[in-house]
This record gives sequence, C-alpha cells and structure tokens, in this order.
Amino acid sequence: MDSQKADNLLNLALDATEEERQKSLELDQGYNPIEKEWEVIVKYSGNPEEIQKLAVSFVPLMGRYAVAVIRESNLEAFIRLSQIEYVEKPKALFFEVADGRRVSCINAVQDAPFSLSGRGTLVAVLDSGIDYTHPDFRNPDGTTRILALWDQTIPGNPPAGYAVGSEYTSEDINEALRTAARAEQLRIVPSQDRSGHGTAVAGVAAGNGRASDGVYRGVAPESGLIIVKLGVARENGFPRTTELMQAADYAVRKAAELGMPVAINVSFGNTYGSHEPYN
Repeated sequence: MDSQKADNLLNLALDATEEERQKSLELDQGYNPIEKEWEVIVKYSGNPEEIQKLAVSFVPLMGRYAVAVIRESNLEAFIRLSQIEYVEKPKALFFEVADGRRVSCINAVQDAPFSLSGRGTLVAVLDSGIDYTHPDFRNPDGTTRILALWDQTIPGNPPAGYAVGSEYTSEDINEALRTAARAEQLRIVPSQDRSGHGTAVAGVAAGNGRASDGVYRGVAPESGLIIVKLGVARENGFPRTTELMQAADYAVRKAAELGMPVAINVSFGNTYGSHEPYN
C-alpha cells in the first residue's frame, strides 16, 4: 500500500508479508495475527460515526485524535475515508533514565524564598505502575496520595470512555492499605510495579520522603498523584504509543475533573523516525 495519509512505517508493514513483519519489532507493532487486526493512531475531522462503522474499536481522544482497531481487510478502505487525515501505527516504548535533583535545580525552588512543594497540584506518572504501599506516596495519617490509578494491564473495569484495563480510586487504595496482609491488599487493588521503574520515577517526581525521614524527597512532595500503568501484556513486554496517548488523555481529563493543574511525566521513549516535529 502507498497512501499519503499513512505513515511510512505503516505503508511498509502493509506491503510486507506476515513472516517479514514478525522478523521486525517495529513492523509487527500493532498487529494482531490471530484476529488479523491493526491497532492504529488516527487523526480525523468531522463526525466520527462513519469512521466507527469500519472499526472494531474506536477510542476518541482530545484534539481529534483516536486509537482504533481495524480489521486488516478494512484498513485501506478506512484510510480512504474523507474524515481520515492521517493514520500511524504504534511504536514500542522503552525505559529512559532521569538525572538527579541538583542538576535539575530542584533544591533551589524547594528552598526559601520560593518554598514550592507541589501543594494543590497533580503529578501524573505514566509508566510501569507504582508500589502504592510505599510510605513516600502516603499522607502523614497513612492514607494514599494517589487520587486515581489506571492499570491498563488488568482487564475488567476500564475508566469511562476507554476500552482496556481497570481503574482504582483513592478509596479503593485506602481500603487495601487498611489491611496488613499482602494477599488481601492485592485482592482489593491487584496493580503491581514489577520492574520498579514507575515507583522510582514517581519517587523522583513526587515522593514525600516519609521512608527516609525526609532525606530523599521528590520534586513535588505535597502533590496529588495520578498513576497509569502502561501497556497490555504482550510478548515483548513493553507498551505502545497508542496506550501512552490514551494515558495522557486520561491524565488531562482526570485533572480537569478534579479542577487541578497537572504535570505529566513520561519516562519512556523510542528512537524511531526523523526526530523532526511533524507527527
């Protein structure tokens, strides 16, 4: 296929055989060989109703973007729709590393005369999840600082408007924290950060230092937290840009619902593309 409305990697993937795609991590991203379906990022205009008729699933995001799942047999017709402006296949994401507090000038804004602590704001961490039992993410009374946790890897109860994962409220997390047994905690809120990356990132961004008697604090130690554990379980273990887009959309909408400003942290990345700001 050679469509000007599809990104180069999607055109290449559609021209390749299934065997050729399986040999490449990038070409195979977004394709479900069992269902013969593609997950894609869509930029559209106008009424999405006609678009949705050709989609297995269609999750509209802000700014006229959407994440859609399209049967392979319908993809070319989908791209030709007049409402479709651009279609891009997802890319795999990988962990990135953050630098320290001093080189980021964090000490300067936390000390007098500024004394900024993040109070009244939100930090959204879109990563590998969080250890919600960690003292750094709890208030002095032991309750959670996490206002919303969306685990995209646990099916069953997605947030309104989204199709994957399960959402847990601060009430759910506090209920889990009131129990001493780990098994009971995980029955109530089964989300776990198995790599520890998201917990570490959240600590840098917003840890309050309770675990270290205030020695190791994050950037915004008095902020509220929105946590999204990215990615559904799959062979290579890493999430996709489609899941990241939905996570960012969720964080912005949740912040608007709560009436609070939000800073979003994404410590994932990839090296695909020209690195020019066109897509």
